[in-house]
Amino acid sequence: MAPLLKDELDIVIPTIRNLDFLEMWRPFFQPYHLIIVQDGDPTRTVMVPEGFDYELYNRNDINRILGPKASCISFKDSACRCFGYMVSKKKYVYTIDDDCFVAKDPTGKDIDALAKHIQNLLCPSTPLFFNTLYDPYQEGADFVRGYPFSLREGVPTAVSHGLWLNIPDYDAPTQLVKPRERNGRYVDAVMTIPKGSLFPMCGMNLAFDRELIGPAMYFGLMGDGQPIGRYDDMWAGWCVKVICDHLGLGVKTGLPYIWHSKASNPFVNLKKEYKGIFWQEDIIPFFQAAKLTKECDTVQKCYISLSQQVKEKLGKIDPYFVKLADAMVTWIEAWDMLNSKDSKEADANGKLKGR
Repeated sequence: MAPLLKDELDIVIPTIRNLDFLEMWRPFFQPYHLIIVQDGDPTRTVMVPEGFDYELYNRNDINRILGPKASCISFKDSACRCFGYMVSKKKYVYTIDDDCFVAKDPTGKDIDALAKHIQNLLCPSTPLFFNTLYDPYQEGADFVRGYPFSLREGVPTAVSHGLWLNIPDYDAPTQLVKPRERNGRYVDAVMTIPKGSLFPMCGMNLAFDRELIGPAMYFGLMGDGQPIGRYDDMWAGWCVKVICDHLGLGVKTGLPYIWHSKASNPFVNLKKEYKGIFWQEDIIPFFQAAKLTKECDTVQKCYISLSQQVKEKLGKIDPYFVKLADAMVTWIEAWDMLNSKDSKEADANGKLKGR
């Protein structure tokens, strides 16, 4: 049987190192096309195991392809992965970090995370009414008594947010307080995040429908030259959720699990996060109060509207948010430039395709 969505899904991996971890994922990833975004020194050669079909982009490629618009792509930060979303030509994207390994379910069987993400994306979501038996479209589940029949059709699923065993995705203060904590709880559940609720999106085990929500999956300005880091995926998640709620799309979280192998340095993380820890007390209420008008009927229009609100409201907190709002507009311009009908017919310059 052919792998699900073999010709409709790209796997995007940001990295600064050789991708030996792909050997573990070979049974699940080899049929799919990989887009590797190399961060850091572009003269360094990243080794990819034989047998994978891939494109590899480094900073020189990003600058050549986007020109001045490359300023919206972060440097020395995993936020650079969103360049891979932009150059993909597929309907679906799965992104994973290079320190994420294959996890095992409670029976000891290897978890095919990609297959589960695909299942999540191909089934509807239920953001308008919570089903207490979690995802009613999963095998062995259904809508519970009292669930309105008029809402059982659900809405299209735009995002599938997976979780992690072993090293939890904690912020630096929590890492410092609980340095030895590991997540061993395997919860066999997928649920739709209700409309109106925000969530902290983690980019290390994430899949989405690029055609439904791709232009909103911008991981912001982080890393080199920026006053903040480790908020890239969360910024994208807040923007995505507000837009999904407005456009009638769903976001799922839960299964599948990956095995997160390596804890990052909490002191380095604190240096990256400390402004964000303060700022998020204003950022969250901002997103909770953000309004999109009926004229915002595409993801791009929604995103431009959000960027204007970011500049107006969050720009008062720190000049960084004015810069970020401008980068959000540049991102949409770059997305549209690479995803116009003309560009779809021509390959991007600087592509290094593996055999």
